[in-house]
Amino acid sequence: MVKVAAFACGVASSGKSTFCGSLISYMKGIGRSCHLVNLDPAAENFEWEPTVDIRDLISLEDVMDELDYGPNGGLIYCFEFLMENLDWLNEELGDYDEDYLIFDMPGQIELYTHVPILPALIRHLQMTLNYRPCALYLLESQFLVDRAKFFAGVLSAMSAMVMLEIPHLNLLSKMDLLKDNNSISRADLKRFMNTDPLLLVGEINEKMNPKFHELNQCIVQLIDDFNMVNFIPLESHNEESIEKVLSYIDDATQWHEDQEPRDPDRIEPDDIEPGSVDVDAE
Repeated sequence: MVKVAAFACGVASSGKSTFCGSLISYMKGIGRSCHLVNLDPAAENFEWEPTVDIRDLISLEDVMDELDYGPNGGLIYCFEFLMENLDWLNEELGDYDEDYLIFDMPGQIELYTHVPILPALIRHLQMTLNYRPCALYLLESQFLVDRAKFFAGVLSAMSAMVMLEIPHLNLLSKMDLLKDNNSISRADLKRFMNTDPLLLVGEINEKMNPKFHELNQCIVQLIDDFNMVNFIPLESHNEESIEKVLSYIDDATQWHEDQEPRDPDRIEPDDIEPGSVDVDAE
């Protein structure tokens, strides 16, 4: 059976923990086994109690108190400590051979863009524990109101895709908050989902300081050249939205291909709908 490790990444307040809780609730509701793994050493509250929690190994608060580190330096120290104690993680994950693991990650962006700790952890899960990883990068939909801010988020998502080198889904979270916002047309929303870099060109010409025009044109060209980032809309409290995202994760990790097919000779009576079988057919 396939083992899946889905990493919910993104900046702080992008809705990662809420999404993880909704995904686990939905999966348990349809009878699929899954577990929450908390890798945020500064986390406080969860909708679901983590099955595996990095705070049982090390917490950011302890690091800051004992070593006098700031929050960002303390977080990096916590992950370095985790990488030095992978036997602990192996033991914690040892009993979940056929399950989905949902990793709730911290909101410090450097973990996904230029610090090599997370790629090393993912390689360990792949090569040592045989997990199939998938990154889920959340960007808050309110970024759409400020196009420059949105494209900064696009660059972060693209950096994470290049850095992690695993199947990757970009999610535009909190889409329900846009329903009462009339400043974004339906046509522009579609362009945002497909990350049309020309959306930024108008913003450059209209609002930004001319001395940044050349830099921003280079950013537009970079996004267009890579052509990697597209978004899936996400409403964490909408079951249909969660179902859609889960189907994308299943496709990215090829989860369905490893499920055992049902034996057609063992169809149960409850599986047959009235009128669905032609009793006269040969």
